[in-house]
Amino acid sequence: MNLEQLCQNVTVLAKKVGLFIKQEGETFDLSKVEKKGFNDLVSYVDKEAEKQLVAELKEFLPEAGFITEEGTETTRGERYNWVIDPLDGTTNFTHGLPDYCVSVALMEHDQVIVGVVYEPNRDESFYAYKGGGAYLNGKLIHVSEAPELKDSLIATGFPYYDFNLMQQYLQVMGNFMMKSQGLRRIGSAAMDLVYVAVGRFEGFFEYNLKPWDVAAGVLIVQEAGGKVTRFADEGDYIFTGEIVASNGKVHTEIQDIIAGHWQGAQK
Repeated sequence: MNLEQLCQNVTVLAKKVGLFIKQEGETFDLSKVEKKGFNDLVSYVDKEAEKQLVAELKEFLPEAGFITEEGTETTRGERYNWVIDPLDGTTNFTHGLPDYCVSVALMEHDQVIVGVVYEPNRDESFYAYKGGGAYLNGKLIHVSEAPELKDSLIATGFPYYDFNLMQQYLQVMGNFMMKSQGLRRIGSAAMDLVYVAVGRFEGFFEYNLKPWDVAAGVLIVQEAGGKVTRFADEGDYIFTGEIVASNGKVHTEIQDIIAGHWQGAQK
């Protein structure tokens, strides 16, 4: 398999679908939003974008299965699986905020080997393939060189349906506010991750995430020289729902702050 060529093909596809999403956003009617659950929104745009992605990805790699947010295709492959979030940042999109993206990853067993994130409003294509480095619009990218948390801008996401750990999370966020140059919440985990990869953020942490939120961005961070773990260990950060991504230099500081307030996050 030529991973570089496959990555380029997926990048072209993600851009095409991203431009469809952007065009639909210009006339989108909020009344067309559906709710999958409390604060868990979906629109016809998400579903149509996913169908477009699935149709062409099947042509790229017919033997691969799919792990999709909207469930338009649920057949799993034995070796390869595409992991798709057709519109990461749906709440932003439905409210007219320009912070959303298309996220597509290819996993071989439990390893991500291709990752693509396309942000249509800035026309930014982030992509990586295993062992090939990470890129933004064709230029090699690398994580920030900031050496300490006090020099860092940190991203996170807020819980929007499971509030059982909210007080702990607020304590964690309070510590980051005091010990870093700032805390940001964009509303798209895929964007948070690629912004770590390109050095706009030094770190990112969040819980209650799904594999389609993080799979593509994880590889892009790693290929850009960054580090990805769970809150307290090196375990499965794609399917277990919690993640820390950083430039590597501030990773331990991030984990230490989380461990000080987060149930079960003991090193």
